[in-house]
Amino acid sequence: MTVQSADTSSGTAPASFELKSAQLTLVTLLVKTAHLEQLAVDLEKRFGPQGESPDFFDTDGLVIDFAQVQIAFPDAHWDRLCVAFERCRLVPVAVRGLDATSMLLAKQAGLLEAAAEVRRNTTPNSKTGQTTAFMPSAAAPAPTIQAKPTAPVPTMVVHKPLRSGQKVYARGGDLVVLAMVNRGAEVIADGNIHVYAPLRGKAMAGARGNTSARIFSLCMEPELVSIAGVYRTTEQELAGDVLGKPAQVRLSDDGKEKIIIEALQS
Repeated sequence: MTVQSADTSSGTAPASFELKSAQLTLVTLLVKTAHLEQLAVDLEKRFGPQGESPDFFDTDGLVIDFAQVQIAFPDAHWDRLCVAFERCRLVPVAVRGLDATSMLLAKQAGLLEAAAEVRRNTTPNSKTGQTTAFMPSAAAPAPTIQAKPTAPVPTMVVHKPLRSGQKVYARGGDLVVLAMVNRGAEVIADGNIHVYAPLRGKAMAGARGNTSARIFSLCMEPELVSIAGVYRTTEQELAGDVLGKPAQVRLSDDGKEKIIIEALQS
């Protein structure tokens, strides 16, 4: 849909501008501690320049959700947290979950008020079995309007084996690996992951919240698999019908966000 501003003097739209609808996907940070300085440290450890996944974000817009903590804005450590956002290549644009006074201060600081989130991705704790919400979680804080169609992102294809310490990220699309993914290596995709060889490292599909993404391998022996932030590690041994055999990883269809690893039927 294109909306044009009418020129009342001539009855035609001005040539200087054109208004169009837009659909934006933002990352949601669900804050689970009132200690923002510790949050900043944890973010940089995970996504900072020297962190585990330094190239995960690329100046992505960020919604900060304070619904699960009691905190006044601005906190004494807010500036420190903003430094962490910059180092992680995240751009805070909106907040939610604050009281009226804190929300007013946030708006004065240039942040928007985001609508309440309907659904969050969850990450199960492998030791307790409980689930913990964590980023990245794609969410739209405002009503979504369909944007103009964009060109499809080409599938990334990796031909060589991935050694320990190597990371490959297929931003916006699928990832196909034609060689072994060794232990200590990581393969990440916003879409599906196909490994036509042994998968022995970490595989994270649907990295930006695509819950329909899947992971496929001809030899399923991973250290960790994750779909849209829900993960399972090898602390929980795989069943005999999938360990070392052709299998796929998906989320359950019952809405409980549970990892399912099942054999591929020939």
